Amino acid sequence: MTAPVSEDDVREAERNEHVELIGFGTGDDRDDRSRHRHVRETEDADDHSRRRKDRSTGGYGEGDQKEKKRKRDKSEERRARRAEKKRIREEDEVRRVAELSVYSATDNPFHDVHLGQQFRWHKKAEKERKQGLSLGEAQRRDAVRKQDAKEELERLNRRRAAREVEQRLREEEEIKMQRLAESAQMSDWIAKDGEFQLQQERARAAIRIKEKRAKAIDFLALNLRYVHAVEGEEEVDAGLEIDLDEPYNIFDNLSPDQVEELHDDLERYLSLEDSDINIDFWTNMMVVCKDRLDRNRNSQRMGEAAAAVETDINLLLSGKSYEHLAVLQKQIQAKLASGEPVDTDYWENLLKKLLVWKAKAKLKSLHEVIVRNRLEQLRKRQRDEALQAQEELLAGVAQSAVRGTADTRVIVSATAQGEPEISGQYVEPYDRSMSPTLIDITKLRSDDREFDIVTERNETRTLLEQRRAVTASRYVPKATQAVPQVETPEVTSGADVASEALYRAEAERELDEEEELFNLEEDIAQPTSYNWEDKYRPRKPRYFNRVHTGYEWNKYNQTHYDVDNPPPKVVQGYKFNIFYPDLIDKSKAPTYKIVKVPGNEDTVLLYFSAGPPYEDIAFRIVNREWEFSHKRGFRSSFDRGCLSLWFNFRRNPPVLSQVNFYRSL
Repeated sequence: MTAPVSEDDVREAERNEHVELIGFGTGDDRDDRSRHRHVRETEDADDHSRRRKDRSTGGYGEGDQKEKKRKRDKSEERRARRAEKKRIREEDEVRRVAELSVYSATDNPFHDVHLGQQFRWHKKAEKERKQGLSLGEAQRRDAVRKQDAKEELERLNRRRAAREVEQRLREEEEIKMQRLAESAQMSDWIAKDGEFQLQQERARAAIRIKEKRAKAIDFLALNLRYVHAVEGEEEVDAGLEIDLDEPYNIFDNLSPDQVEELHDDLERYLSLEDSDINIDFWTNMMVVCKDRLDRNRNSQRMGEAAAAVETDINLLLSGKSYEHLAVLQKQIQAKLASGEPVDTDYWENLLKKLLVWKAKAKLKSLHEVIVRNRLEQLRKRQRDEALQAQEELLAGVAQSAVRGTADTRVIVSATAQGEPEISGQYVEPYDRSMSPTLIDITKLRSDDREFDIVTERNETRTLLEQRRAVTASRYVPKATQAVPQVETPEVTSGADVASEALYRAEAERELDEEEELFNLEEDIAQPTSYNWEDKYRPRKPRYFNRVHTGYEWNKYNQTHYDVDNPPPKVVQGYKFNIFYPDLIDKSKAPTYKIVKVPGNEDTVLLYFSAGPPYEDIAFRIVNREWEFSHKRGFRSSFDRGCLSLWFNFRRNPPVLSQVNFYRSL
């Protein structure tokens, strides 16, 4: 009795049959495909007719409801049938693709008519059979070999995956380390750039102070340089003296616009500083500056009562130390936090002013340290100069003593030997005019009569005693240097005032990115003799010049340099501004000329002549050909007492053009 065959077994058998047809079927595969196609077409036709019948009958009668219920009951079967159809359809698609992509038995490049059959190695099988190896053992051996090959392939795949993971991790680690190195290098660059900017700000402040055009921030920056006693800045600070007043007193002499400008400068310095003491200084100055800005804004709206209250608060807080102000701040904060019925506006305003006075107290204590360090630096410099002067004086006294002893020995030996007098050819004949005339004391003034009459012996003795006293002393006070006297005319003419006004107007203009100051004046070897010297004081004109520099991208520089590593800058032009506000003959404009210096082909002298009362002035410039086009920046004008000569050089001028250019001049 045979067991019943289930529907799943039938489907499995059909699936295996399809697989065999795909892999190895060569005989009746067309009949099988046609049979399956016929079954599908029949089932599709039945479904189509059933759906058309349902649509044609329509209605919602009892028979229709039973039909729908029956369909719902058979939904699982229908779903299984559809899945089976889908599977068969996919298998047909795979088979069609395989048929299209695989060579056929009649058409293949190997000319093998048995291409669709499984290959069997008959020689090998016969050899194994002769060796006594059965078919089953050969199949088991092949199976083991296939399994080993499969395992080896899996191991290779796992090893390759592990290598890929390791390589990816290594690359990620390298990228991470590279990013860390770049971040560290970038942080160093940023720190160095900030330090460089700070040094440039301090250098600009020192230059403006020396040139008498300093701003308020320059004096604060100069004072802050002496917070730490640095010995290497003595020569740099020559001619710079600190302000002995407290730093916050600088606001008393500033206008509202200048206070706002100082506020911006304080923010810039505060962003560049990295020292804790300097940051504390600029922070406290910022507090005082903001308070002054608020006072300037509220000065017009503040009434008399508010002004009186603010005056009382300032009188209350002024003169107190930082510790006392800190205790007072805690008391005020406790009073405001207690919830007692107090005047909140008054106490909050008092607390706000107290913070300002705390900042002033800090600035005052810091200023005392600055003054102390500066005085100690000056004392040390004076001691060093005194020691140096003492050594020089000792050396001079020793040389004088040795020379005096030698002279005495010569005189004594000559007297002892009784040498004759020196012949007349070595001694000048005596004349009565060599001896001084006798002075009549009665004819002297009363002031001259009060002087003591000192003999030569007494004067020599007094001088030797003073020398011994100086030699024995360990400290020589520094002699006060005489202030250089600047000759000024008795009546200040309008020329100096006008020159100063023109100079300040030109100096206040900001320099371009590629411009620098050019105030290197050349001395004229043979100055012109002037006939009007007895009437007008000759003087040099004032000037404010600029030099234009940039990069020259010629073939060599393009080959050896780039944007990140640029070539050295070269001079590309000049801007001369010479001020002649008080010319005697205003009908003649100042002139200029170029003079070549023998033996120096790289530079020439540019002479400016204007006439009395101004002397000629000359500057040394680069020997290159000029651009005379106004589109190229050339300018030669004399307007309102200012001679403007602006020019740029030609790019890579040939030598012949230079010769012709200077010959034409």
